[in-house]
Amino acid sequence: MDLGFQELFSSVKRSEPMDIEGVPLHRPTAENWGLLRAFAARPGDLLISTYPKAGTTWIQEIVDMIQQGGDPQKCARAPTHKRIPFIDLFPPKPMTSGLEDAEVMPSPRTLKTHLPVQLLPLSFWEHNCKIIYMARNVKDNAVSYFHFHRMNQGLPEPGNWDQFLEHFLAGKVSWGSWFDHVRGWWEAKDRHPILYLFYEDIKEDPAREIRKVAQFLGIELTEPVLTQIVQHTTFDSMKANPMANYSSIPSALMDQAVSPFMRKGAVGNWKEHFTVAQSERLDEICAEKLEDSGLTFRTQL
Repeated sequence: MDLGFQELFSSVKRSEPMDIEGVPLHRPTAENWGLLRAFAARPGDLLISTYPKAGTTWIQEIVDMIQQGGDPQKCARAPTHKRIPFIDLFPPKPMTSGLEDAEVMPSPRTLKTHLPVQLLPLSFWEHNCKIIYMARNVKDNAVSYFHFHRMNQGLPEPGNWDQFLEHFLAGKVSWGSWFDHVRGWWEAKDRHPILYLFYEDIKEDPAREIRKVAQFLGIELTEPVLTQIVQHTTFDSMKANPMANYSSIPSALMDQAVSPFMRKGAVGNWKEHFTVAQSERLDEICAEKLEDSGLTFRTQL
């Protein structure tokens, strides 16, 4: 990274979330809420939606590989955040916002958001845009988000694991409550063209789930292309891929020496962080918050 460019980001400060309609959002996102709310989706846009650290970059790479016919060279045309703009992202200048990147993209576009369902810009619903939602079990998601707070210099200081978990369970983290997020999008799938995927399912059988995504997108995959996509989107392959591992982001923004962006990519790593009491308490909260939703998660494979 060019030192001059690095200097430009030295002013990045950790900031507390700001509430928008009762949901804490990343402060720069909240400060630009008017722009984001008015975002003009187009017919034919595909939206990838996730709670932060639920396998977002993974599903983005899978979708891009499907769209590019399994050609890794085409997927190496730019880093993930440029190929699939993150519309909620408003980084410090001279970086462009996700909205600016999206607006200059030709259709059909693939875009990304972490917004809960009730805050999504209305234009996505008006144009009946297809949406892929990816959900991850709450325990692994919380652990991954904790480590992301440690390395992301724009997010609040997480404190220790116990402190962060309390904040997370109270929904006092950017993009709000995990429970509300996964449940809100789950219920929306009955009214809109939404493919709801689970991180654990893709881990268990990537070929099966990739086929499901391709079918949703109306794209046929040959067996050789499917095999290529499975191999290209393994955790080890993506961790080593500079177009997917966020190594192009200055360390003043994301310090991968503190914790790598691609950390474990596993199901069940939560066991190294949770106490038995924390795990049991979270099981009870989960049962209560997701009651009658029909939504179930696996915390191990």
